[in-house]
Amino acid sequence: MQGITSFLQATLRLATPTLLASLGIVFSERAGIVNIGTEGMMLIGALAGVMGSYYTGSVILGTLIAMLVTVLFVSIFGFFTVIIKADQTVIGTGMNILAAGLTITANRAVFGASTSPPSIDVFDSWRIPLLADIPVIGPALFNQPIPVYLAFLFVPIAGFIMFRTNTGLKLRAVGENPRACDTVGISVTKVRFLAVLYSGVLAGFAGAFVSMGQMSFFTEGIISGGGFMAVAAVVFGNYTPRGVMFSSLVFGAAYALMPRIQAASMGIPGQFILMLPYLITIIALCLVIRRSNRPTSSAVPYIKE
Repeated sequence: MQGITSFLQATLRLATPTLLASLGIVFSERAGIVNIGTEGMMLIGALAGVMGSYYTGSVILGTLIAMLVTVLFVSIFGFFTVIIKADQTVIGTGMNILAAGLTITANRAVFGASTSPPSIDVFDSWRIPLLADIPVIGPALFNQPIPVYLAFLFVPIAGFIMFRTNTGLKLRAVGENPRACDTVGISVTKVRFLAVLYSGVLAGFAGAFVSMGQMSFFTEGIISGGGFMAVAAVVFGNYTPRGVMFSSLVFGAAYALMPRIQAASMGIPGQFILMLPYLITIIALCLVIRRSNRPTSSAVPYIKE
């Protein structure tokens, strides 16, 4: 039973960064913007969060700083993709490269190359009384850091906003037929730019949780493909918040299985075990590609006539 509890607890914690980032991406995707640059935005958030926590002594302030800095970073992506109408994949790739170099330089400039990083304030588990005492699932579900609770709370909120409000209707309409939206007075540029900024906010939050929730400091390459995994989770989840939650849990379970398979000494080469999350991603994308709910104008810049 203890093994099941620890596996469920690890699954939820490891799924949280993917879920947070993909909940932001699903909004930008629905508006017609493919945010390939999420990997770089999570990197920026991870380092900015650590720096904020280091200088303020508060993980909460560090997370807010991470979100703010990431919004500034993602606004560059939004400017080129929404305003300039540049190719979204090219700009997103460029943002990833920029973020990788920028975080390495900034990290070494501030903290040096020391092998013993300074101590910072990080996310601790927050135990919910009574609920955490439920056998097996209690400690797994109700003894987690606050961002884990928030990530899963955001799912119904995001679903309500997207499918039950006028804002969500405009967002989805812009992704499906931007010209028709422009005809009836909806600003396609405004909706898309705000959606991109929102995806940056949650990408920064996700990156901050990686460096201050799963880890206790920033290391170079700390995201390790997590941003691309979040993009895949949106496709696998068929562009809905609920589907994104399911796909994030699948990826989280794959990550949680890796050390357990290695510890079981099953004779499986370590390289194959490390491939597990990415292999599941490829299989999942192949399974859903034919029934995809991808917006009609996804990745297509809108040029007003």
